[in-house]
Amino acid sequence: MQKPERILLWNLMAAVFALGQAWPNMMLSSQPSSGLKTGCVANLMRLTLDSALAVGNQLEVEAIDGTQYILLTPSLAAQCGYSMESDPWGNTRIYTSLLGCYVSNKDDVMFTVGLKLKIYHHSPLDVASHDVAQTCSYTRWAPREILCDRNYMEVSTYMAPQAEAKGQKKAASQLNTIPDASEEVTGIWKVTFFTPEPMSMALKEAQQAGHNAMTTSTRLVMRSPYNTAETYSEDVAGVPMEVLKVSIYHKAQDGLNVFNLAAACPTGGVLFTGNLISWHVPRRVTPLLDGSIRLVEMNMGINGQRVDKAQMAARGYSLSTTDFHIVVEIPIGSPDGYYKSHAPDYQYHTTYTVEPMLEVLWRADQTREDTRYKILFPITTPPMLQPPHTEDRTIPEMREFSLYVGTFLGDVVLRNITFATGVLTVEESNARGFTVQQHVLANGTFVFSLQVPFDADVVYKHNPELLVTTYSLNVAFGFVILPEEIPFAHPVEFQASLNDVVLPTLTGTCDQDQFYITVKYGNQGKNFNTMIGGLDLTPELAEAYKFYSNATHFSIAVSYAATGTLFELITTNSVRARLDVLVWDPITNWILSDLFLACFFPLLMTRCYPNGTISALAVKVESVPNLHPSWLTLKDRSCTPIFSNDQFAQFTFSADSCGTTRTFFDHYVLYENEIGLYYSEKGAPHTSPVDPEYRQTVSCYYVVNDTKTVAFNAKSRRYEPKAAIGSGHMIVQMRLAKDSSYQDFYDTEDYPVGKYLREPLYFEVELVQSTDPHLELILENCWATLQEERTSLPSWDIIVDGCASPGDSYTTVFHTVLVDDRVSVPFHYKRFSIKMFAFIQEEQVLKHEVYVHCDLVICDTTSPAEGICQGQCANRVLKGTPKQTKRGRRSTSSTNRKQISSRPILLNGFQ
Repeated sequence: MQKPERILLWNLMAAVFALGQAWPNMMLSSQPSSGLKTGCVANLMRLTLDSALAVGNQLEVEAIDGTQYILLTPSLAAQCGYSMESDPWGNTRIYTSLLGCYVSNKDDVMFTVGLKLKIYHHSPLDVASHDVAQTCSYTRWAPREILCDRNYMEVSTYMAPQAEAKGQKKAASQLNTIPDASEEVTGIWKVTFFTPEPMSMALKEAQQAGHNAMTTSTRLVMRSPYNTAETYSEDVAGVPMEVLKVSIYHKAQDGLNVFNLAAACPTGGVLFTGNLISWHVPRRVTPLLDGSIRLVEMNMGINGQRVDKAQMAARGYSLSTTDFHIVVEIPIGSPDGYYKSHAPDYQYHTTYTVEPMLEVLWRADQTREDTRYKILFPITTPPMLQPPHTEDRTIPEMREFSLYVGTFLGDVVLRNITFATGVLTVEESNARGFTVQQHVLANGTFVFSLQVPFDADVVYKHNPELLVTTYSLNVAFGFVILPEEIPFAHPVEFQASLNDVVLPTLTGTCDQDQFYITVKYGNQGKNFNTMIGGLDLTPELAEAYKFYSNATHFSIAVSYAATGTLFELITTNSVRARLDVLVWDPITNWILSDLFLACFFPLLMTRCYPNGTISALAVKVESVPNLHPSWLTLKDRSCTPIFSNDQFAQFTFSADSCGTTRTFFDHYVLYENEIGLYYSEKGAPHTSPVDPEYRQTVSCYYVVNDTKTVAFNAKSRRYEPKAAIGSGHMIVQMRLAKDSSYQDFYDTEDYPVGKYLREPLYFEVELVQSTDPHLELILENCWATLQEERTSLPSWDIIVDGCASPGDSYTTVFHTVLVDDRVSVPFHYKRFSIKMFAFIQEEQVLKHEVYVHCDLVICDTTSPAEGICQGQCANRVLKGTPKQTKRGRRSTSSTNRKQISSRPILLNGFQ
């Protein structure tokens, strides 16, 4: 990450040149003047300190006068013609008037300025010093020169040289010091200020008041700070000006001379229109004039340096005159100025500062004397509101907020960011994975960027639509402005939407007794409610349903007879029950997912007992939603249930009661009754003519006219008694092996056994409790059904007439049985395998479990072989492929035929 560049504090004293007191025991070290640049700009010497040298430090300036160093305090600087200007980046300019104090002056032509700069770093003992000397030549003195600098006004006039008394000629280099007036025989005697009322002072008194009057070889100089008791303000052509008017009394050998001097410097006159600065200076500065004048020259400059016409045109500057004003126009943002940040009322503002110079030469029409009028005038715009611009560069598919805020000047530092969870510094934000960067633009301004992942805890999430997530990020950037440490903030709000919701998914299976429901969480976590059969899944209900959960899903097991299940269909020996499962958002009430799982469960509806007792079970079905089973009766409405609840009604009655009818057939009699919900003309409290009917027929068959003949014949015994051949039951069993080794089998408690589609099923049929080697077990027919009932439809042939079913893509494979530790008579075993399959109707899985049934024959190998006993698949008869008609019962008339069925096998992986 790119860290923001720090803008170091600049403590250069813009108006204070020296520290309040000297630091003791300081170590001075003269260093090369790298970062220092001097130059002569007309009647000024300009010294520039580069920001790399001055930034973050304190500066002290001393004037060099021969071997002496004079500390330039603010008041002494204004009195002696020194000024300084620094920008926020530490770039510093020091101006020295060539007529200032401590300047070596040779004949008002050659001027040498010496300065010592002391730059204090981190402590009073850590100081670097630089001695600077610059010689300037200036000969273009006008008879009268007026200089308006930022902290003083200066006016000088030509004074004819006076003949020196013999032996009293002074060194030229000492003429620009502040004289001791009391010791002067010749020189300045008195100064009279006009405010405009006259106020006379001796030279020493004027100097004590902060003014300075002095002479050079050819000029008389008067200098005064602004806003003193001896100056006054005057409005000239609508421009406020500070005015200095004095009469200086000068003693000479030939008598007393009086010089009238005046200076007037503007303190206003600036207009800001749009992006333009207009600086107005009176064309006629009336406090300086006694009559009409003519403008001879007019030049503008920047930072004390003249700017030529080509430079002015390139930068958009203009210099013009009107009847009353000289107008300087500068575009705001010109490269010669600089911007500064501010935060009034904690709102981000900027100001623009530029220091234009105006230099005018005019000539008086009466005296023909010239006046050079020079103004250095720093201008700063009022604070301009600059609301930071925020740019959203978020790409929702990247799952990250990306935003940019700016632009800011280089004196603005990002200190912290306030998130919904608290305030983080820039370093803490980056450590949390919120990337904060600073970017420098081509114009030197800055923008800051912030990246925050959608999944962060500082991002608020909600779902305006079922599959849509809206992510919201509310942050406030905390900035400070250096070096003042002024704080301000910029709040932003961003939103991004994404179709990224993964809803919960529901799957379910059934066995003979229960529904098994699994709810897999989506990416919204567990923030949903579950309804099972119209009932909220409360903790109590969850416990009853054997609730289990982990990080990815939860599961329950619900009995088909539980409250909330619905019965759709009743058959003779089963019921089709349905369980409705619903997950929903409790805040929006949106249904997130649902499952309507219907399965057949074995349930014998009617039992017929040999003594004529009939037991019947009635079930509340979905088509009669308002039914209460206790309302049901038999045809004789006095025959009501012996037991009932919300779902079932149990009836027990004899075949000759409750309105039971009977019908005779050849060999059996049929007893029938009907369970129903009957409407009474007198008005039953439970029904009305528009309610759906409920009718359930109860039927029992009894065999009649079955004659049994018993014969008895007694004879004398011819022979001794001997054992006769007896008869008994032979037992067979079918088991499902876990693999092709047929060594490990599933136990009763393992059922239903779950298998995946096309996973092999290894079956073994065994004749048990027999050691007769002359018996052989032959599989005649094997088939699969959805129900435990052998004759139920649909069914699928596996073995037909002892052979694998022809035309079946799920081919049956027979496996050879050999003698081993478990098998002593291989003829007593038959092994085959098929691949797990499912019954399909209209591309829908009918049910998830199958049953395998077999008809088998036990053959005596010592008797002549015929039919199926010729061997497994020895006498093949083709009977076609999947049967869609009802299968007739296999013959059970022979004692060597057996029937056997497997337990349920469950198909995994399907809803």
